[in-house]
Amino acid sequence: MFVVIANIQVKPECVEAFRAACVENSRNSLQEPGCLRFDVLQQHDDPTKFALFEIYRRPEDLGLHKETAHYAAWAEQAAAMQAGARSSAKYAKVYPEDTQP
Repeated sequence: MFVVIANIQVKPECVEAFRAACVENSRNSLQEPGCLRFDVLQQHDDPTKFALFEIYRRPEDLGLHKETAHYAAWAEQAAAMQAGARSSAKYAKVYPEDTQP
């Protein structure tokens, strides 16, 4: 499995719109065959900070995700709402071991 955690801070006036855009992107992403999980997280003590927790079957599935129309729409919307550059880190899942192929 291939895991991505993206961190994004948005302008205070954009919190609700950003949240809605992320939920829509997540709904569509979960329809992709290679996307196993797509959580939208909002920081408790600073609602302008979000994290996206994404799990794909393979690294290539992230590339396919970024070619979708819903990702392009989200990326355009998100860019206008961000308070700074977003960051992300990629991980390999170590434990628990997967029981399904």
